[in-house]
Amino acid sequence: MATLRSRFHPVSSSSLAKKQHLIPGQDDPLPEGEDKSTMVEAMFDLIAPRYDLINRIMTFGLDLGWRKSTIDYLLLPTGSLVVDVGCGTGDLCRYLTARGYNSIGVDLSSGMLASAHGCPHLIRANVEKLPLPNSSCDGATSGFALRNFASLSRVFAELARVIRPRGRLSMLEVSIPSNPLLKAGHTIYFNRIVPLIGSLLSDKAAYKYLPRSVEYLPPSWKMEELLLEAGFTDIAITNLHGGIAQVITASRASS
Repeated sequence: MATLRSRFHPVSSSSLAKKQHLIPGQDDPLPEGEDKSTMVEAMFDLIAPRYDLINRIMTFGLDLGWRKSTIDYLLLPTGSLVVDVGCGTGDLCRYLTARGYNSIGVDLSSGMLASAHGCPHLIRANVEKLPLPNSSCDGATSGFALRNFASLSRVFAELARVIRPRGRLSMLEVSIPSNPLLKAGHTIYFNRIVPLIGSLLSDKAAYKYLPRSVEYLPPSWKMEELLLEAGFTDIAITNLHGGIAQVITASRASS
């Protein structure tokens, strides 16, 4: 597989300045469709340089263990080819490589891809239109990316197309705890403290938007329904750390 890393370059400061207005304010409606894709690309270009640092700080490093668990749930043999969609700076790609998998990272943001390291195989593309052949991958992963896609149904359909029969899917996402006390604490932290951390270290508007992006996530029953419709079976949703994160797993149907 040819190395695809060298084509990506940091987004210029003048270009970033033009993108800030695309992020919705607190009272603005959340964008949908193509508007959402454009906004998400712009936002991640803005926050790419310190994205990993802020993730470590705001999760107290827990996200590293969550990513490792996501790979544990793949249950694929060493040497399998796994596509990581919404790969960002490549955290999951690096973990996949360390576990003996071959990985391809796909993301829409040039800024995030330019900040990736230790990931030789990167593609800039819309995940709804993956530039990969049918049944060319053994599995797929994603890390905190589902709520950023414009259409989950189209993304799941694309993953079903590129994953071979009986291949595996393992996707890490945020969640909201069901325990009332944990839920209250999580809400305060996610909606107040996370934006504060983001505003101090990165882009204020982006980190005010990120807690709102949870509204894009469908409930568990709907997530399962979308995966079934796309052609996946053996669907399971595993809560992590009291339900502040979740891993969604599934197998590609054999026919």
